[in-house]
Amino acid sequence: MPFPFAPEQYETQLTEKVERLKTLFDGITLPEPEVFRSEPSHYRMRAEFKFWHEGDDSWYAMFDPADPKVPVRVDQFPVASKLLNRLMTEVRNSVLEDPQLRERLFQVEFITTQQGDALITLIYHKALDDAWEARGRHWQEQWGFPVIGRARKQRLVLSRDYVNETLTIQGQDFHFRQYENSFTQPNAGVCEQMVGWAKHHTTGCEGDLLELYCGNGNFSIPLATNFNRALATEISRVSVQSAQHNIEANGVDNLTIARMSSEDFANAWLGRTESRRLREWAVSDYDFKTLLVDPPRAGLDDDTLDLARHFERIVYISCNPDTLAANVRALGSDYRIEAAAVFDQFPYTHHMEAGLVLVKN
Repeated sequence: MPFPFAPEQYETQLTEKVERLKTLFDGITLPEPEVFRSEPSHYRMRAEFKFWHEGDDSWYAMFDPADPKVPVRVDQFPVASKLLNRLMTEVRNSVLEDPQLRERLFQVEFITTQQGDALITLIYHKALDDAWEARGRHWQEQWGFPVIGRARKQRLVLSRDYVNETLTIQGQDFHFRQYENSFTQPNAGVCEQMVGWAKHHTTGCEGDLLELYCGNGNFSIPLATNFNRALATEISRVSVQSAQHNIEANGVDNLTIARMSSEDFANAWLGRTESRRLREWAVSDYDFKTLLVDPPRAGLDDDTLDLARHFERIVYISCNPDTLAANVRALGSDYRIEAAAVFDQFPYTHHMEAGLVLVKN
């Protein structure tokens, strides 16, 4: 299998990640990182596979980066949830049985949840007609979960385009609608620990919270209870739609979601550009003291770093510890690191999720 899976090496690999984080902060006082482990198997809630056809047979395929042109057959995927593995088998068997479903199918995507919900997306190199839709609805009923068909300039949602997930954060359940084709944390168990860590380190904070890159409200909804008010920004329209629903579903009344990029928000908040939307959101009425960021792999841009320097406390969640370290060095001696953590979102890979709490000196 091109995806590494070696449970016997888990602890060794995790130790190496922690040591790597320490090395990146050489010369900076870093508290001993708190380590949040993943389940060794069946931890991943979503996966996508190419669907390979060879004669009368068809199967899921992945590709080894060392030999990217040769498909590697994948019948089971032990890092994925048990439900996802079950659906892999059911969907493949159905595709082999149904020519309408099989013809020119080239990719299958699965999203599952800890609560037993799922979404199946079938992607084609052909136009999807009424005959395909009829068969898609038949198999949707057989599989027991919603199906989406995709092709060039087509997206057929046969019932719904989201799954319902419940995350338990510090003993409290939070309900989230997760949409197809939008970002969600793939390792739900570690996600719960990550949000719980952030919530713990913002308990008792004064003032208001600003979160950038908020996604579907994964952090801001549970953390809002620690603050008087909270404002969160996100550029993706789908994620904003999801966040608005999730705010209502969880009965949160002190959180506002603003659709705006972090760079644009930073420049407007710092007075470098005019923004009618900041006035509409009454941003000047907030008493921001805590900033939470979970940026893409590139880290924080210069404008967002300038904004960050105005906050007493920064909770920084990072999927790329290299840019995390670079951003901390850019902030300089104005901040000290109060807490550090490693969240093992991606076992058996070099990828590491890290967290820091930075407090202004």
